[in-house]
Amino acid sequence: MTGPICGGFDVTLSDAADLPQMTRGVMVASVGDLAVVLKSGDAVTLPALSPGVIYPIRIARVLATGTTATGIKGLS
Repeated sequence: MTGPICGGFDVTLSDAADLPQMTRGVMVASVGDLAVVLKSGDAVTLPALSPGVIYPIRIARVLATGTTATGIKGLS
C-alpha cells in the first residue's frame, strides 16, 4: 500500500459486476476463501483468509462463485 487506509465499504459478491471502487485492502469477518478478480484482470482464489487481518490487495471484483468468507469489507 502507498499510504494509510482512509475508507471502507461492505463488499457485495457478484460474478458479473465490479466493486464500486478498487480496493487497497480487504478484511473478512469469518475464515473462508475469497474468489476475486484482481486489478490486473487475473481471477484467483485466496484460500482460508483469517478474520481481522488486513490483506493489502487491489481487487476489482469479489466473485459469488467460490467465495466462502463472510463479512467482507473493502478498504480504500
